[in-house]
Amino acid sequence: MSVSTVTKTENGFRPTGASGGPLLEVDRLSKFFPVGGGQTLKAVNDLSLTVAKGETLGVVGESGCGKSTAGRTIMRLYEPTAGETRFEGRNIYKLKGAELKKLRREMAMIFQDPYASLNPRFNITDIIAEPLDIHGIAGSSKERKRKVEELLELVGLRPEHANRYPHEFSGGQRQRIGIARALAVRPKFIVCDEPISALDVSIQAQVVNLLQELQKSLGLTYLFIAHDLSMVKHISDRVAVMYLGKMVELAESSELYANPKHPYTQALLSAIPIPDPQIEAQKERIVLSGDLPSPINPPSGCPFRTRCPHATEKCAAEAPEFREVKDGHWAACHYA
Repeated sequence: MSVSTVTKTENGFRPTGASGGPLLEVDRLSKFFPVGGGQTLKAVNDLSLTVAKGETLGVVGESGCGKSTAGRTIMRLYEPTAGETRFEGRNIYKLKGAELKKLRREMAMIFQDPYASLNPRFNITDIIAEPLDIHGIAGSSKERKRKVEELLELVGLRPEHANRYPHEFSGGQRQRIGIARALAVRPKFIVCDEPISALDVSIQAQVVNLLQELQKSLGLTYLFIAHDLSMVKHISDRVAVMYLGKMVELAESSELYANPKHPYTQALLSAIPIPDPQIEAQKERIVLSGDLPSPINPPSGCPFRTRCPHATEKCAAEAPEFREVKDGHWAACHYA
């Protein structure tokens, strides 16, 4: 994995990896959904982040915080309400026709549910080869078959699996098939949308190790969305924490886990179990009061203030600036 730092720019912050500038730049991205009655659900609200070439940026937060919506909007599976996403300097929301089709070869996605993301009527060859067919990569049926077998071996499956159907595989095997499909067009950037959350714990580490091996051998860049904070720490160079559609903290992985600045991040990390009964019994757990506010009607000021044990009148009156509180460590909190 590359080592990246964060430096200030005119629009906020930008990571600079060992290979140079960023591969992906998300600038003030928002995605709102109308929900009837004149109301709007603000799933992603003014999100900015960048990902350097060869880096893994982890994104964590509670269910409903906007992680998956952000990933799908970055992939242009959803059209944005506002903001830009630039891939190698190109604003992907302005691309059309052949330019957009070319972009689709450079970005891919691994979905959360390996049971729902594979068409049960297709055999494994047709599932993995679908991107090859769309982009005209395989010139003949023989080459198509060869590429599918190579992809299966790349993710740890056997060539004879190619003629089987999804229901014949376990969840971990299905997710490997999903990874093979994502790799079919040899993308530069992959959004991993909670790729291990539907798998048995015993299988999760295998899939994460596979992703790391593929990143090293193929030079991939990941946006890794997950609930499992321990796994995110293991795979990520940097970690971004989201709450109610907004990013509240961003830092290098080791720094964020050792020295969290935002009260929400502190509460999340306090919930990670420690595999030592004595240490676990002595650990101080931060229990948040109240429920997650509705993204249809978020609180004024700081979105976390209704659950924050340190909230003041200033938090209700004024939204905190997302600022650099330490070299390369950013947080949206008045008192960080």
